[in-house]
Amino acid sequence: MRSESGIGRRTFLKAAALFAGARAVSATALGRGADPPSERVAVGAIGVGGRGQYDLRRLMSYGAEVIAVCDVRYEAREQARAIPKNPVPAYNDFRDLLDRKDIDGVLVATPDHWHVLLGIAAIKAGKDVYVEKPLGITVAEGQAMLKAVKASDRVFMHGTEQRGDPAVRRICEIVRSGRIGKLRRIVVACPGGQEIPAQPEMEIPKGFDYDMWLGPAPKKPYTQKRCEGPYFFFISDYSPSGFVCAWGVHHIDIAQWGNGTDDTYPIEIEGSGVYPKDGLADTALTWKITYRYANGVEMIFTDSSQNPEGFRFEGTDGWIFKAYGQEAQASDPAILTSEAKPGDVRLYETDADDHCFLECVKSRKPTCSPIDVAHRSSTIGYIGDIAMRAGRRLRWDPAKEVFIGDEEANKLLSRPIRAPWKL
Repeated sequence: MRSESGIGRRTFLKAAALFAGARAVSATALGRGADPPSERVAVGAIGVGGRGQYDLRRLMSYGAEVIAVCDVRYEAREQARAIPKNPVPAYNDFRDLLDRKDIDGVLVATPDHWHVLLGIAAIKAGKDVYVEKPLGITVAEGQAMLKAVKASDRVFMHGTEQRGDPAVRRICEIVRSGRIGKLRRIVVACPGGQEIPAQPEMEIPKGFDYDMWLGPAPKKPYTQKRCEGPYFFFISDYSPSGFVCAWGVHHIDIAQWGNGTDDTYPIEIEGSGVYPKDGLADTALTWKITYRYANGVEMIFTDSSQNPEGFRFEGTDGWIFKAYGQEAQASDPAILTSEAKPGDVRLYETDADDHCFLECVKSRKPTCSPIDVAHRSSTIGYIGDIAMRAGRRLRWDPAKEVFIGDEEANKLLSRPIRAPWKL
């Protein structure tokens, strides 16, 4: 394998290692925080388009030292490598970045179909890993990532964002402490899907490694919108459930937290959705999914044409609603300002997911969004989409992670991966 400059991979890596030796210069010169060198977390980023660059800047704001980036688009990696004050090495092939011994943590901010394969590769390379949501694209992928993390001593963070929000944490503490009475119902909603008109096959742009972008996904002719965000979220080759999980996991994750069910799942699912009839997009445009838990709580999940975007906890004595990034509302404003009492539930305290990841890389403690939580929250989205496609009520075994007595539905828990890639 050769780097884009034409020199051999081994030579390029040696040069990169020498370049990385410049880490010893002052923090100010590299745009880093005030942490002493021994406490800085050296980060490499894989997938540095718009979201990846946003994440990089966030990590740097908390003192991370970005020392390498990787993207299959030349333009994206050139932009990202210039984010630190001194430009850093940029790679086309993620394996070149993972070969580096000076990287502590890896950010994975690629399209969804690469999340788990890259996360596992980073873990096996001895790196701590921050994986953007959702966790992969199938239940089988989530199980593989869970197994890899559990077999390692690596730190894992799932980038669902809201667990690092103190306001969200406080809402979940209020709900779990019984200050809205007994929890009966949770309503979550997120933006719906999109239709994408069919496009003719196009010439692959210069500087874009399309085959590597596809990676484990099926081989398909190149068209521009196939590889552009947000469009790829609505194409099942890259995000099988569309926004049901790719966006919905933000709020499903908090529903799990507030319900006190991080260690389990709903036991029954049914739903219906409207899907595009033609074009590139083939994931749900609108939907309504009902989940029922063993503790008697019902969760309704819709697109935001049917309910306001956000999450709503409804108890016997009141309700709390919060939209993404907005102030919370309640049936009685006093609920939101109520003081905690002895014995009330207290949850993981941090000020931001990004900061939490870096602090846990240093402390070796679990993050606020650990692997088992990430796997369950993402799985709930996937099985909801499967129930919609099946068009019937499905029963779920939380221990075995299979549908009970429905082999047709169970076939949708995994999918083939294009060679030479594998879990």
